[in-house]
Amino acid sequence: MSEQDGAQSSTKQRRSRKTSIANQQINKQARSVQRPANDDTEAWKAYWIEQGQEWRTEPEIDAERQAFLTERRSITPSIEHGIYPFKDIKLSRADVEWLLITHENGRGPVDWDTGGQWKRDGLDLRGADLRQANLFGLPLARMRGGLTLKESREATDEQRSLAAVHLQEAILYTAQLQGAILTFAQLQNADLRHAQLQNANLYGARLPNADLRMTDLDHATLDYVTFSDQVYGCTCFADIKWGEVNLALVDWGPVTRLGDERVARQEQEHPGTRFPTIRDDQYREAVRANRQLAVVLRAQGLNEEADHFAYRAHMLQRVVLRRQRKFGRYLFSGFLDLLAGYGYRPLRSVIAYLLIILSFTGLYLLNAHFVAPHLRWDEALVLSVSSFHGRGFFTQDITLGDTYARLAAVEAVAGLLIEISFIATFTQRFFGK
Repeated sequence: MSEQDGAQSSTKQRRSRKTSIANQQINKQARSVQRPANDDTEAWKAYWIEQGQEWRTEPEIDAERQAFLTERRSITPSIEHGIYPFKDIKLSRADVEWLLITHENGRGPVDWDTGGQWKRDGLDLRGADLRQANLFGLPLARMRGGLTLKESREATDEQRSLAAVHLQEAILYTAQLQGAILTFAQLQNADLRHAQLQNANLYGARLPNADLRMTDLDHATLDYVTFSDQVYGCTCFADIKWGEVNLALVDWGPVTRLGDERVARQEQEHPGTRFPTIRDDQYREAVRANRQLAVVLRAQGLNEEADHFAYRAHMLQRVVLRRQRKFGRYLFSGFLDLLAGYGYRPLRSVIAYLLIILSFTGLYLLNAHFVAPHLRWDEALVLSVSSFHGRGFFTQDITLGDTYARLAAVEAVAGLLIEISFIATFTQRFFGK
């Protein structure tokens, strides 16, 4: 074989190898984007990632279900008659994923972060049944789950109720709900942790026992929202991003204890098993939730409501101290609570003042039965008041070693502690320090 023929043969072999490698890559790519032939969830997840739809996790619904949802979507809504495309229809995550990707003739879900898209209408899910649905991480921006404020003002209570979406016990963890209309929505027990609810309208929504930890509520409408009731308990509030949200029209009366505190205090799921580290973290989170809410409320002029949650934070912090075995600080904290309610219960200081005055008055009268001078009740009262404030005075017959003097010294110390609590109460109550 000539040198030229050898070179040509070598070139052909290299080209052949390159062609083979290219074909393998093409075949591999074709296999990687091939639609799964079964309901293998993991295979579908990989397929959706290849399609640039990372938020999809479920196998695509069959043709029959697609036809049904298409037919329902064509229904013209009527507020007057309570008619909506998916009213009372039980929707799964797979249904919602398909509705999102085919929204507006295939335009897809609203992308809140893309300029101009915030003006688009999201899915119309008014009256839909999404109880216990797993909607984790779905792009539901601008979703319609209730009437707009303008529509609500003109509608009856029944019409508003019929339009409200049902999301009880739904998982909306990290869901994108920016600009969503959720007026009067039923969100009891819903998991909304890390959800994006900026500019969302939750007017009149019911959120008892919902988990709002680390949720972004900037510029959301929370007017007349229900955060707590006797059936479900209260919402969890730790680390919420409140931003520019108005809390003045929320009825805080039923919110006696935050859901974060209930979680920390609840019994272990498995009796006999202890998770002290987890429980300590839960108590610290409950302390933080109460303090954060108190700060936000006080900033909006809701001082009485803020005082309630600030006081709950102190009480929970005392539990943390006990669990950390810091008994000195724990006992001192309990003393401050008993004496003045950490400055939020000024009446306790008044009661403590009267109890000490009357108690020492009785001790002075009791002592007067045994030693001279013998005091009348009004004289004992004057001695008690003056001793309490460190201004005790005695007759020439009484020496510093007498029982009267010793009792007066003890009362003076107790009086000093009470006066300090008065100062703390005044400062806390009227200056919020």
